[in-house]
Amino acid sequence: KFGKTESGNVWLDPRYTSPYKFYQFWLNVSDEDAERYIRIFTLLDRATVEALVEEHRQAPHLRTLQKRLAEEITCMIHSREEYEKAVEASAILFGGATSEALHRLDEQTLLQVFEGVPQFRIARAELGMPFVELCAEKTQIFPSKGECRKMIQGGGVALNKEKVADPMRPATEEDLIAGKYLLVQRGKKNYYLVIAE
Repeated sequence: KFGKTESGNVWLDPRYTSPYKFYQFWLNVSDEDAERYIRIFTLLDRATVEALVEEHRQAPHLRTLQKRLAEEITCMIHSREEYEKAVEASAILFGGATSEALHRLDEQTLLQVFEGVPQFRIARAELGMPFVELCAEKTQIFPSKGECRKMIQGGGVALNKEKVADPMRPATEEDLIAGKYLLVQRGKKNYYLVIAE
């Protein structure tokens, strides 16, 4: 284990700190820590480290050091494949990832990425209902069907990272991620997980 964070410790064992959270930990260290850690925890040669530090100082907002640190350590501890999964998972939450990327996530990673977002449960038999009903009646994602329709018309609603154009579009089995989840996005930053049981 290493260091203290709000959620406790960071562990090398994936049972205690998932590769996604492990990657996020290194990605979110301060500039000073990144400069120190890249020298201690990676096997990069001095010239490479100095070049990265210089590049980072020229444009700190790009977080070059943190990205390389997170890549090196995650690959070393978990694997290149786990690192790529973590990058893809991060893009889903913070970037413009696609519906295909979302459908490639395994259940464990999906739940880690969307930890803390509001969750609603529906009966599997209710799949097939119009999207607007799902969002305004079966869950509390929208307070009313009218508000849901209005936001859909404005292009502000997505199901599994794809804009919803028709409020009457059914939410079906084919939409499910990992066989049981629907990800509804309202506006840019509000995510909701609907679990079909």
